[in-house]
Amino acid sequence: MRPESLVDDHTIYACVMGSRAFGLATDGSDTDRRGVFLAPTPLFWRFEKPPTHVEGPAEEQFSWELERFCELALRANPNILECLHSPLVEHADATGRELLSLREAFLSRKVHETFTRYAHGQRRRLDADVRSHGAPRWKHAMHLLRLLSTARDLLRTGTLTIDVGEEREPLLAVKRGEVPWPEVEVRMTRLAREAEEATRRSPLPEEPDRRRIEDFLIRTRRASALQPDPYDEAVQGVVRGGGVGQR
Repeated sequence: MRPESLVDDHTIYACVMGSRAFGLATDGSDTDRRGVFLAPTPLFWRFEKPPTHVEGPAEEQFSWELERFCELALRANPNILECLHSPLVEHADATGRELLSLREAFLSRKVHETFTRYAHGQRRRLDADVRSHGAPRWKHAMHLLRLLSTARDLLRTGTLTIDVGEEREPLLAVKRGEVPWPEVEVRMTRLAREAEEATRRSPLPEEPDRRRIEDFLIRTRRASALQPDPYDEAVQGVVRGGGVGQR
């Protein structure tokens, strides 16, 4: 099976991410599409396993296989968690809707470490730009402020909201370079400190609900194995209780 076919035929969840999901889109913004596909279970019984992710087939489109997506979400990967909370859902079948119903099971206080680690990496790049060119890449500065604010609010409330709402115009002013870099630095430092303080009183659990997610994955894999598949008819007898070589 071609990787693109997994996306075309087996996507369970698809959404729009990036500036459009964050409420920061302008006339020139791209449309970034992200998704989750469920590779048919019989493909895992071959020596050559299905891919963990697929880029395309459309431009600005990227998808993860369900298991890989869940693994990353359980590690509190910022991009993956935000994908699960996009306000712009384009497709969700029954399995995709169950995945969405489990969004809170992925959340934990681990988000402070992962969001902060990502933010520190971005901040180092911005500081390097200032040293080399006298100014940061303002778009990246805007998105770092957004990320820090999102992390702080998530830790405070236990709810992940990625649309910036009333912060749209202040953030776009940063993107346009209208806010002095020292002022942006002050905001970043303040947001990081507030996220640290919020962690100690956060309503989020210490760990995600791994058992609940694993139960979902096992049930989904089992249901997939029992589905008739034209390119794996030979394995159906084994799945349904027959021996190897029996039909």
